[in-house]
Amino acid sequence: MFIQTEATPNPATLKFLPGKVVMQTGTAEFRDAESAAASPLASRIFAIPGVTGVFFGYDFVTVSKDGPEWQHLKPAILGTIMEHFMSGAPVMGTASTSAEVDGDEEFFEAGDETIVATIKELLETRVRPAVAQDGGDITFRGFRDGKVFLNMKGSCAGCPSSTATLKHGVQNLLRHFVPEVQEVEAV
Repeated sequence: MFIQTEATPNPATLKFLPGKVVMQTGTAEFRDAESAAASPLASRIFAIPGVTGVFFGYDFVTVSKDGPEWQHLKPAILGTIMEHFMSGAPVMGTASTSAEVDGDEEFFEAGDETIVATIKELLETRVRPAVAQDGGDITFRGFRDGKVFLNMKGSCAGCPSSTATLKHGVQNLLRHFVPEVQEVEAV
């Protein structure tokens, strides 16, 4: 098994591509060892000292670190991911559901359904594919008073360039196609 790695715009995050489907549907993010208990793979990665976050996309695993340099962490992470996939163990435990993994409910005013549908379609077709290339994800959380609330995951969470991505990229795109959008904010 050969696992490729890619740098992300976030220097504290590295993207691992095992050449296999990681999450068939949705995404999963783990910010600590306790939440990682829902995933045998995330639990194994969190056992490596210095790991502070794990994110699963369709065909990649993004790992965030604090402290040790990547040249020290990378071999351990590669070995852990390889061992996990070679064992045939599931990525997620059987008790977890995508609703539990994806988190909070969406919010918006009645009557804004059409605006929200357009926002979601733009996010799904134009924003999420680009962000996934950088090892992250952006999901819709809500729309109220002209403000779109988005959840940034994976390498996007805590990335130095995430504010620029939101304000100059996503906000400009949404304002162009949806005049009702005035601002975009991360939650």
